[in-house]
Parts: sequence; C-alpha cells; structure tokens
Amino acid sequence: MYLRRCYRRKDGKRHAYWALVESYRTARGPRQRVVAYLGEMDEQGRVAVQQQAADRPQAHQQQLYDAIEPRWVEVDVTRIRVERTREFGGSWLGYTLLQRLKLPQFLADVFPRERVQVPWATMALVLVLGRLCDPRSELYLADHFCAHSVLPDLLGVPAAKVNDDRLYRALDRLLPHKAALERHLKERLGELFQVQYDLLLYDVTSTYFEGDAAKNPQAQRGYSRDHRPDCKQVNLALVVTREGLPLGYEIFPGNKADVTTLREIVTTMEQRYGTADRIWVLDRGLVSEDHIRWLKDAGRRYIVGTPKSALRRFERELAADTWQHVRDSVDARMCPTPTGDEVFVLCRSAPRRAKEHAMHERFEQRILEGLQTLAAACRKHPQTPVAIAQRVGKLLGQNSRAAKLFQVDVLTDEHGAAQVHWSTTTPWREWARLSEGCYLLRSNLVAWNAEDLWTAYIHLTDAETAFRIQKSDLNLRPIWHQKAPRVQAHILVCFLAYVLWKTLGRWCHAAGLGDEPRKVFADLRDLQLVDVVLPTRNGVELRKRCVSRPTTHQAILLQRLGLSLPASLEAMAM
Repeated sequence: MYLRRCYRRKDGKRHAYWALVESYRTARGPRQRVVAYLGEMDEQGRVAVQQQAADRPQAHQQQLYDAIEPRWVEVDVTRIRVERTREFGGSWLGYTLLQRLKLPQFLADVFPRERVQVPWATMALVLVLGRLCDPRSELYLADHFCAHSVLPDLLGVPAAKVNDDRLYRALDRLLPHKAALERHLKERLGELFQVQYDLLLYDVTSTYFEGDAAKNPQAQRGYSRDHRPDCKQVNLALVVTREGLPLGYEIFPGNKADVTTLREIVTTMEQRYGTADRIWVLDRGLVSEDHIRWLKDAGRRYIVGTPKSALRRFERELAADTWQHVRDSVDARMCPTPTGDEVFVLCRSAPRRAKEHAMHERFEQRILEGLQTLAAACRKHPQTPVAIAQRVGKLLGQNSRAAKLFQVDVLTDEHGAAQVHWSTTTPWREWARLSEGCYLLRSNLVAWNAEDLWTAYIHLTDAETAFRIQKSDLNLRPIWHQKAPRVQAHILVCFLAYVLWKTLGRWCHAAGLGDEPRKVFADLRDLQLVDVVLPTRNGVELRKRCVSRPTTHQAILLQRLGLSLPASLEAMAM
C-alpha cells in the first residue's frame, strides 16, 4: 500500500488531501483501490501511515489503524449528509452463499483467460446474484439493479462496466459449462450438508415464451402447466434429492410428452453420476408399463405413482379394515404381487378424501343445475335434439369428475322437439365414496414397509416446490429470449440461483431457523450501505461507506447463521 495525493478545487482554491491506496492483482492485470481517504496530513502523519502499511502483511490490512494514535478533526455537524444509499443485505448474503459453494473460484478456473475489461466469471456471478436478489431482465439488471445495489462493489467491477451487451455475452460463455457446474455443485452440496444421493426425485414442468421464438426449435406448443396454451413453451425436467437439493436438469421441446422424457433423463444422470444406489421416485404421469419393464430389466429400483384407474384392481382391499397408520391423517396398506418382485401400496389421506368429496359434490350440483336449466329451456321453447345433445356433452365435459354419475338421454316428442331425461347411477356413487382420498403406489423395493415407501414418494413435493420457487421467486417464466442457446443459458442461471436458495434453506434448517428461507432473506436484504460524508473545519470532506446497523431481529438472524457484518466493504473484499 502507498499514499496518493489527491486534489480538489473549492472556493477558487486548490486543496490537497491524502488517500491510502492498495495494489492488488486480478485476472486482467494489477489494479489499485482506495482503502481510506485520510484528509489533510502533515509529514509526521504520512510517515506514520507509510510505516504501518509497510510493516503489516496484506491479510491484516483492515487492522492498519489499530496501533496508530487517532487524529481528531472538527466536523461541521450541520452539514453531515448521507449519499448513495444502496441495497446491501441481499447481495452480501448471496455472495456469501456463492463463496460457501466455491462458485467464484470454480468459474474463474473454468473460464479461459482473456484480455477483457471484466472477467467473464465475474459477469456470470452478476447474473446469478441478480437473479437471486431482483430477478428481472438483463437490461434491468444493468441499468437499475447494479446502480442501486452493492453488487458491483462486492465483485470489484465498476457499475458502468455492467451493461446488457456484456451480460448477454456472459450468458453465451456460461452455457458450455453446464455439466461441469452440475458436477461441482453435487460434490460441494454433498460436503456441506452430507447429502445422500440414493433417492432421486424426477418431475417435469413447462415455461412459456413471450414472442414467436421462431429461431428456437425447442419452442413448441404443448400441454401448458402455466395455462398459456396460446404461447410456445419448453419443458423442463428436474432431478432433485430427497432434501430438494437439485442434482441436474434437462430441457425438452414444448410438445414432448412427459412420459417420453424418462429414459433420456435416467440415462443422462447415470452416465454423469453412476448407477449404484439409485432409487427413482416418479409421478404417475411419467411412467408406462414399458418404462416399468425397462427399469426392472436394468435392475433399477423405483417408486412410482399409478393412474387412478388402477385402484379398481384393489376394491376389496380398499373396503377392508386392516390399514396401517403411517402419518397424521394418512393410512397405508401393503399389497404384494403374486410373483413377489413388486409391491403395491394403497394410501388413504383424510384431508385428500374431504377435498375430493367436496369436488364431487360441487361438480354433481353443477351438472344437476345445468340439466334442469336445459329441461326448462326445452319446455319453454322447442329445441332441436342435436343442439341439446351438444349442450349436454359440453356440460358433462366441463364437470367430468362427476359426469359418470349421470345417465342422460335426449329424446324427441311427437313434434320432434328435444326432451332431456336423466338418472343417477348408484354403483358410481358407491365407488366414488370408497375411493375418495385414495391413491396407489408401485415399487420393486419389496423389503421396505408401507411407511418408508409412502415417505419416499411424498418427497416428490420437493420437486414441485423447486418448480414453484423457480417460477415465482426467480421469475423463470415467461422467457423473453428467442434464441435456443440464450434460453438454455437463462434457465441455467435460474438453476444456479435456485441452488443458492436451497443452500440458504439448508443453512437455516441447520441453524434452527426453519425450512423456509424467504423470511430470512427478506429480513436481511433490508440492510443498506450508505456513504456518510463528514465536512471538516478545514474544508476537506471525509467520506466513509458504512453498513446500516442491524435491528435486534436481524442481529439474532446473523448470530444464528454465524455471520458478522463487515466493518467496511474494503475489509470484506480482503
């Protein structure tokens, strides 16, 4: 470190003051940064500062002034002001998570060395932290977020250098490292949280485009879980652990059926991480009898849901009283197969039963009221049988959950006008009451009991939670990019931000703060960084960047997480 003389003009006069400057190395060469503005100093003071700077190693530069006799200056308290209030807590917490995952070091190693003004590894970190803290477009990140947050200071990049063009090019350079990133995160998450990768949960969702996406062959119209059939979409297949920690993902065309993705994703994960000790947990929409045989022939272990229609084979077991209580309001019953190589598990949930019963009653009432309306219309004015039959079909289609309860006949009178007659079927009602709240699992883990199989399957909600977080909290949808590589890179950035989210969640769980990191992140992101300007009597202004003092609640959160706020931004950077 060394002293640098700076000048400024005030009231027509030239004033000199001193700044303590540190030299450091970066990927783009040596750089300097101001450690502290010292104001006006006499020769004795400058010698003392230079001596202390020369005697102390770089690792302890933040303690530079501990052994120096402080010099007091007179401050005009009426002119003290605060400038450049910036968001600090969210960016700082996200950067701490990045360091725990060793992502800055990993990205610096995998990106090639180039003579650029800002390293691509740094720009990739800007993208990930921006997606975590304020998930918007790259243009918003460059023009607004970086200017009003501490993110550029944390990463050592001037805010003016963060522009949308550089962010777009960083997306292009990040995408080729997707597989390496997934492997690195798997190993790092395993080290941090002792994660077991024996149980893998697989599910599929979709996200839609704003725009035509004409140059993206994967952008197709298909079954939209976002209720936007008017938009093109891509399907996103995600594999997570039983704790909800992501292991990897793949992107499929928007018109690809969920059931056709299974073999590709299973093969990809096995090639990347091996086949030993893997149990695949799959929803009923992802498997078929061909897939069951494929999994079984290769010796893979599985726990899968089955279609609702499969319950018909177990009508006698559903009516029996021998159920095992596995969890609050949930009962289960084992049903081994005659061959002994598989087992079915009947599950019955009291809350689910109440929900399905209410749905059946609601749809039944809608159909009944609709039929009564049609009958009244036929009595009031003559109606053609074809038109009434179409309206009956539409009514039953809109309320399909109770459609089989009714037997509807459209007849004609002596004048050719339509008449509507209906009746209810007792067998359907009896079966509905028996099967409400019930579902069926299928597995080749014949040594497991009903509670273990049900518990493993219910972890699929972690995969659904992952999709919900990415879509709502991280703004995965809608996608505004049009080209396929940019779309894939956008999803990769969302995936990395979700990894940070889940890392914070596991960190909070270990600290006794629950399993929901939203509240913790929202509370800590209120911390601000401000520039405090102190005008002195001799005309020199002292400027100090300060982190806002945490509230009692924030201090408790920091203490439980084992974090301490930096005394200054320079100290944190070192």
